[in-house]
Amino acid sequence: MPVPTAPVGKGRVRRSLAGLSACLAILLAGCAPAQRLDALAKEYGLTRDVVEGENFRLVTYRNHARADKAAFLHVYLEGDGLPWRTRYEISWDPTPRDPLALRLMEKDPAPSVYLGRPCYDGQATSTACGAYMWTDGRYGPEVVSSMRAALAHLLARREYAGVVLIGYSGGGTLAMLLAERVPQTRAVITVAGNLDPARWARLHRYSPLRGSLNPADEPPLDTEIRQVHYVGSRDQNIPPSFVRAVAREQPNAAVVVIPRFDHRCCWEVAWPSILESFDEGTKLKWPVQ
Repeated sequence: MPVPTAPVGKGRVRRSLAGLSACLAILLAGCAPAQRLDALAKEYGLTRDVVEGENFRLVTYRNHARADKAAFLHVYLEGDGLPWRTRYEISWDPTPRDPLALRLMEKDPAPSVYLGRPCYDGQATSTACGAYMWTDGRYGPEVVSSMRAALAHLLARREYAGVVLIGYSGGGTLAMLLAERVPQTRAVITVAGNLDPARWARLHRYSPLRGSLNPADEPPLDTEIRQVHYVGSRDQNIPPSFVRAVAREQPNAAVVVIPRFDHRCCWEVAWPSILESFDEGTKLKWPVQ
């Protein structure tokens, strides 16, 4: 028996077209994550640039906050994005589909720059790139050296009082690795930071990142570098115990566990409060809900 259908009016056509447009937008975002990143940065009023690193070109976005010689440059480092499409299929482009670090930077009034990784942000097809750079070697010496060189170029353009490295998830790994290699570093902030990739891989039964460096195996950072590591109490990707274990071996390091937060929720909402607490050197007071 045929199923009765309602007549198709103009309103229904408009809704159908709107739904089709939304689906197309989602499809394009999935197929062109770098373009989506550019569009989001443009929406935030950020300036895009491509900076030469060591053997790679890195995409950056900066805000237009006024800076004097007493200002610190906040350098945001994104998470790992999408290295693998499934547990058995490597991604063709690791660029994050939802760049949380960029969203955090948008809420930061300080002079800030979003520093991309080699082979991310539309650079995956570059000659020097291959899947190794965002799988086993995602925190490797080549990645760290290239990001260090790119940051040195950025710092040569303007004088700052120092650098604050801010890393989300795998960006926290890179923040710790860059801190000892960037002499201007004055502080490290990690958000749900993967401070021990070897232990993280064992927890999730992933293959070891054999080409990567591990902050947990590196010497402690200089005592002059302040460290604050934020993690959610409900984070099952990076459990608080992992962060505490690494921080215990670090001088001048504090761990702040925020109730009811997980790996992604609700950092964007809390970020202004977190920055204010960090700037004032006080313990973050976040209500338990």
